[in-house]
Amino acid sequence: MNLKLIKKNIYSFVKIISTVLITSAIALESWNIYALINNINVPSSLNPIFWIERFAMMSHFIESIIAAFYAHSRQKMPIKYATYTFFVGTIGLLELFDQQDDY
Repeated sequence: MNLKLIKKNIYSFVKIISTVLITSAIALESWNIYALINNINVPSSLNPIFWIERFAMMSHFIESIIAAFYAHSRQKMPIKYATYTFFVGTIGLLELFDQQDDY
């Protein structure tokens, strides 16, 4: 099997999983904020999940800032590519920097 085909398949799989997980993290954090505003008790057993979710969201946010900064130099729209990178994570940055070889 071709190495580029394997890389493409892995990237596609990670993009799908990452998008689902980040969307779920946004929903989980929204639920947590809603619970805090309305004085609803959140089970303390969910605290580790909240910390993992917040770490992942912060990591993706930092990656999206990096992508926005470098997107213009790769002829991409910064806001659009930052949003894309926020949802897919490091794969978005890898794709952005792989395009450097094309020029």
